[in-house]
Amino acid sequence: MSERPAPDRRLHAYRQDLASETLRGLVVAARYVEGALRQVHAPLLPLRREPRLDAPLDTEALFGETLLLFDEEEGWAWAQLSRDGYVGYVPSEGLRASIFAPTHRIAALRSYVFPVPDIKAPPISLLSMNATFAAKGEDGRFLILSTGGFVPSVHARRLDEFADDFVDVAAAFAGTPYLWGGRSSIGVDCSGLVQLACESAGIACPRDADMQAASLGDPFDLKGGSLKRGDLVFWDGHVGIMADATTLLHASAYQMAVVVEPLAEARARIAASGGGEIVAARRLPD
Repeated sequence: MSERPAPDRRLHAYRQDLASETLRGLVVAARYVEGALRQVHAPLLPLRREPRLDAPLDTEALFGETLLLFDEEEGWAWAQLSRDGYVGYVPSEGLRASIFAPTHRIAALRSYVFPVPDIKAPPISLLSMNATFAAKGEDGRFLILSTGGFVPSVHARRLDEFADDFVDVAAAFAGTPYLWGGRSSIGVDCSGLVQLACESAGIACPRDADMQAASLGDPFDLKGGSLKRGDLVFWDGHVGIMADATTLLHASAYQMAVVVEPLAEARARIAASGGGEIVAARRLPD
């Protein structure tokens, strides 16, 4: 009898010494814990593969996100994000035990938080698209954050208000620098771009390209029809969004930026550089 494959460590919190209580019976660990709910209070919180500043950046958590904290030591919290289940190490200083219930999210690429409702005041923070916050009222053109500060109302939407077209959202990132593990307009990677755009349109989306290729939308046979706007095209370790039937929008490590280019050119370049051919295509519901 073949052994059951080990759960994906990116999405399951387990180490030799510790594991999530939900994994009892599935993995072997010295002890199991329920995890304590925490909320991200940093504008952008890096989640790394190991508890070191020089460890690979796997993803980023945004202000207002919650997570389950399993272990904390020497300034690092081992945790699992509530949004997409990703597991890793985040700086403890960016977390709070007090939890607010978000009412709004940032719908612009980014927006400043001001100390007073005045655009001439020096801002105190910068929130990225899809960061969430609780608004306790309005003051003129600003929403008042429960945690302090003021955000321009024009840059925010209620949690139940979504973008009409996730492709338009992704296109707004054109020119954004490529950053492995990035999830903001300060720096983003290929799957992070897809995730941010989908979430803005109310579409649940996993974090990494292989996860998206396995579960996002429906499989689409490239041999059976033409690509169209909004289709997702996958290589091994890479994903792009079709801006139209022949044009690819993606965060490109080659150009080190989010770019729009002919699919044929991208396909030839990726193949020539050893990236192989397209391995899958997915189509999201209209």
